[in-house]
Amino acid sequence: MINFRYHVVSLTAVFLALAIGLVVGTAALNGPVSDALNDRVTALGRDNKQLREQVSHLEDEANRQDDFAIEAASLLLPDTLANRRVLLISLPSGRDYVEGVAEMLSTAGAKITGHVQIQDKFTDPSRSVDLLLLADEALPASVSAVDIPHNSDGVETSSALLAAVLLDRPAEAQPAADHPLAVTAAERAAVLNAYTEDSYLSIDDNYKVNGPAEGVVIVDGLPYVDKEASARNDAVVTLVAQFDKAGPIVVTTPGDSGDGNVVTEIRGDPALAKTVSTVDNAAGPQGTVAAALALAQQFAGEKAGQYGTGAGASSLLPKRDR
Repeated sequence: MINFRYHVVSLTAVFLALAIGLVVGTAALNGPVSDALNDRVTALGRDNKQLREQVSHLEDEANRQDDFAIEAASLLLPDTLANRRVLLISLPSGRDYVEGVAEMLSTAGAKITGHVQIQDKFTDPSRSVDLLLLADEALPASVSAVDIPHNSDGVETSSALLAAVLLDRPAEAQPAADHPLAVTAAERAAVLNAYTEDSYLSIDDNYKVNGPAEGVVIVDGLPYVDKEASARNDAVVTLVAQFDKAGPIVVTTPGDSGDGNVVTEIRGDPALAKTVSTVDNAAGPQGTVAAALALAQQFAGEKAGQYGTGAGASSLLPKRDR
C-alpha cells in the first residue's frame, strides 16, 4: 500500500526534476541560442519601428493630398454650378459621405434643394407590390399616369414618380390635356409624406426639400451583402436609371469593389455609361471635387464621364475646356 511518505518522496522528485530542467535550460539559453533569440527580437523591433514610420508617412501623405484637394477646390469649383438647383439622394451605406459631397456642391455655387434618404425598405424585393400600390395612390394630378412605368417592378415605378416630383419636368415634355405642366409644392410634399410615413425614405433635417431640382447626385456606399443582396443592388441601379431619365445625374461611391457595386454596374452598362457620370473615390475630397465638376460638365451639355481610381475610370477629374 502506498503511504504518505511515498507521496512526499515522489513530489519532491518531480519538483527537483523541474528545478534541474530550469537550470539546464537557462544555461543553454545563455549561450548561442539565447544570443540568436536576442538578435532576432532586436531585428523584429527595428522592422516594426520602420513599418510604423512608413504607415505614419503614408497617413501624412494621404492627409496632404486631401488638404491639396480642399485647397484646389477653392480654385476649381467656384461658379461652376452657380445657382444650379441640385438634389441629394443617399442610400443607407452612403450616409457618411453626403456631407463631403454637399460641401463641394456649395463651394461650386449650387443650391441644394434637399437630401432624400432612401431606406433599406425601399430596396426590399418583398415590398415591390406595396411600392406599386403606394405609387398609384400617391400619383398627383400634375403627373400623367402614362409617364410612370406600370409593371411588376415597384422600385422602378416609385423611382419614376419620385423623379417626376423632385426634378424639373424635362423641357421637351408637353403638358397633357388632363394635367398641368408643373408639380406644385403641395403635391411634392404629399408624395414625399406618403413614402416617409411608410418608412421607404426620410428627409434630412439639414437639407429639407424646398423645391424642384435641375440635377441630382446619388451617394451610395458599399453594396448590399445580405441574402437579398442581388435584388437590392439591382434596385439601386433601377433607381439611378429612373432619375437619369429626369435630368443630369452623378453617382458616387467610396470605392468600386464588391459584387453589385452601383458604379461598376453603371460602367458596365453601355446605355447608362453614356448618360450617368460616376465617381468611385468619393470618400475623400478628391472624389467630391470630381463629383461637383462632373455635374457641371453635364449641365454644360457635355457627355457623361467616369472618374476616380477604380476600373473603368477615364481620369481623376473631368477635363475642363479653356
